[in-house]
Amino acid sequence: MKILVVLPRFPYPLEKGDKLRAFNLIKELSRRNEVILFCVSHTKVLPEHIEHLRPYCSVIKVVSSPRLVNYKNVLRNFIYTKSLQIGYWDSRKARRACRRLEQEVKPDVIFSQMVRTMPLVSRSVLPKVMDFQDALSMNIERRMEQARGLWRYILHFEFKMLRSSEYNSFKIFDDLTIISEVDSEAIPHKKSGDIHVIPNGVDFDYFKPIERVKEYDIVFCGNMRYEPNIRAAQYLAKQVMPLVWESFPEAKLLLAGANPKYNVSHLANDRITVTGPVEDIRECYASARIFAAPMQTGSGLQNKLLEAMAMGLPCVTTSLANDSLCAEKDKEVLVGDTPLSFAECLIALLRDRNRCDILAANGYAFVHDKYSWETAGEKIEEVLRNVVQRGSSKVAHEVLSRGMEG
Repeated sequence: MKILVVLPRFPYPLEKGDKLRAFNLIKELSRRNEVILFCVSHTKVLPEHIEHLRPYCSVIKVVSSPRLVNYKNVLRNFIYTKSLQIGYWDSRKARRACRRLEQEVKPDVIFSQMVRTMPLVSRSVLPKVMDFQDALSMNIERRMEQARGLWRYILHFEFKMLRSSEYNSFKIFDDLTIISEVDSEAIPHKKSGDIHVIPNGVDFDYFKPIERVKEYDIVFCGNMRYEPNIRAAQYLAKQVMPLVWESFPEAKLLLAGANPKYNVSHLANDRITVTGPVEDIRECYASARIFAAPMQTGSGLQNKLLEAMAMGLPCVTTSLANDSLCAEKDKEVLVGDTPLSFAECLIALLRDRNRCDILAANGYAFVHDKYSWETAGEKIEEVLRNVVQRGSSKVAHEVLSRGMEG
């Protein structure tokens, strides 16, 4: 097949979950298909980043989108009661460029990522599949619950608009995929059960146990400009760790990840280290005894948990994150939903090295058994191929019908 992949961001470097999913699915799809990449970018895409995609894409088209235009589109969508973030990624320039590329390469199918790309492909007559990735409306709804004032009003507006867009996607696309059952159930449509659930995978050749001196007791990793990660970091540092320090006053916490906002960077003290950007995130995982992911908001599958398990770390998280992960509680992961219960999980592991090792081994086996990029790629390819075949059958039926009428 010739597949036109349409993305809201250039899928490299891999510091965001949507980039990680897009990059690895492109890599897997390219094994048996021709992949043409179209994406919008609000920042400059470096030549060395493009080189990471060249082995997998026959054509790469990046359309730059000035932020001033994006903000105007956000305002326009607010006036016309449409999703703000869809407006942010939309532009007349991007629509025209995507349409021209489609006409030039003549793909068999379009595979787009997230509702943010809907305006770019909605008018195409080609077979189309969209990967929701996760339920963005659920993500916004969870954030809205903790917001106040004007920000709560904006999030409530965006929640309603995203719900509408997610609903309308069933009319626009021939098939839909998503990252977890929880996210699928959150999509507001009677046919949400028909969405293909295709989880992420892990690059097991890259993320694997590394022997390192354990400088830290606990580590949390993530893009520290992403609101759910910011909230998790603050929750861990301000509400959980003080309880841990009552039993282990020397325990050290590492908060690792790109672009920390001030409300993360200022958490640093003699017992908390905030790294900022790191060259190799594996070093951060390997430098700690326990991985903590106390997610309070967000949606989708937490790649950080998959990576930590693959690197042999015992993991502690919340029900919000584990509902998508589907690990067995107390066997493959520990779960705590209050500051006290989360702290108790960490304290139990800090006290018992044997329990740490057993939980880590079970988590390692779990992630290797359940999460594979190869499997995810095969499932996506099957969805795309079925859509193309249905489209071909439909065209053949129409031709035959016209012939009989003649």
